[in-house]
Formats: sequence, C-alpha cells, structure tokens
Amino acid sequence: MTATYRDIKSDILGKITRGEWTPGSLIPGELELAETYGSARATVNRAMRELAEEGIIERKRKSGSRVRLTPLRQARFDIPVIRREIEEQGRAYRYALVRSEVVEAPEWLRARLALQPGSQVRHLVCLHLADGTPWQHEDRWINLALLPQALAADFSASGPTEWLMSQIPFSAVEISISATAADAALAAHLDCAAGEPLLMTERSTRWNDQMVTYVRLVHRPGHRMTTRY
Repeated sequence: MTATYRDIKSDILGKITRGEWTPGSLIPGELELAETYGSARATVNRAMRELAEEGIIERKRKSGSRVRLTPLRQARFDIPVIRREIEEQGRAYRYALVRSEVVEAPEWLRARLALQPGSQVRHLVCLHLADGTPWQHEDRWINLALLPQALAADFSASGPTEWLMSQIPFSAVEISISATAADAALAAHLDCAAGEPLLMTERSTRWNDQMVTYVRLVHRPGHRMTTRY
C-alpha cells in the first residue's frame, strides 16, 4: 500500500524522537524519500512542508532539509528554562542532581500519563540554585517508551528541561499551579521550615497523543511568578 503524507510525516517524526535523526542532521532529499516510501514526490513534499511549518525541521533550497536544533517549541507557548530565569536576574545559576533512577512507573503516574502496566520511566530529582541559594526543586518523570534515549542521557551536569527541548517536540502542555506545605525532604532541599507554605507547579507535556514527561516543580518560599501575553 502506498504511504500517505501522514504516514511519511509520522515515520519521520518517529526517527527524530527516537534519536535516529538528531538535531542538526541532514534529512534525505525528497526524491530519495519518495523512493523509500513508494510515494510521489508531491506526497513527500506535503509531509516535509507540514513538519517545517510545525517547527520540527528547517528547509533550505540549496542545502536541503535538516532537523532543527531546537525542533520543539512553537510560538503558541513556551516552556520556561529555570537557568535563563535566574541568569536574566543577574544571578549565578547552579544545578545539582539529587537522584536518578530507572523504575517501573508507579500506579499514580501510569494513570496520569496513560502508561501501560510495567512501563519504564526515568525518574530525576534536581535542585536549581541562584547565588548558592535554593531556588527550585524539580521532581521529573520521563516516558522511556517514547524517549528511549533518556535511558542513557547524562543529567549530572545540566537539567532535563533543556535536554528534552532538544530531543522532542511538544504539541500540548497541561499546567497546574497550587499551594503545598514543605515536608521534611523539601524543607531540607529548599532551606526552609517543615510545614512552610510553598508554590508548586505541575506540568505534563504531550506529543502526538503520547505523554512525554511529568514534572513537579516546587519553588522557594516567597517565589513570585509573572506571566506576560
């Protein structure tokens, strides 16, 4: 059966998200792709055009098409990067990896991310600091079924947000903001008293109806959040 432009688009996206075609890599030309998929060049062109419009690839007339270095972000919304937030305030940023493990997704996470029983996830606990003072506690879960390359990724020197932004697009983001109280572990990490009220942000990111990641961000006491439209 001849591949449709949706089939071609989906297959190319799969190669990008699995890391077979990395950011910046050259994509085969339309004639080669048409032969590979057994489709007309016009069908391939439509798939490539949509990928370019969605910010996944960039196309240049003479140099061909490449996976964008940051293929994921659309003008409709932006994932904040804590390092930039801190550095834009003129403060020195520092990052610390507290815990890293590969585990079977707990039941509450499977329900939240629509994962199958037995699904593996990369669980990361990170701390972000400004001028040496705790700024944000990050509790992150990454879906390894969608992003198997996260299994071997090294998060010891930099946080997962920027790594994720270089690896996979997102098509939907759900954000919840609420108040929480510091338990003993959060109090130790954020240098505050147990029971102190804290601001918590929960964010789930989705790509093509599959969950990419869930993160729980807890901010230092007195944190102020500003949004501009």
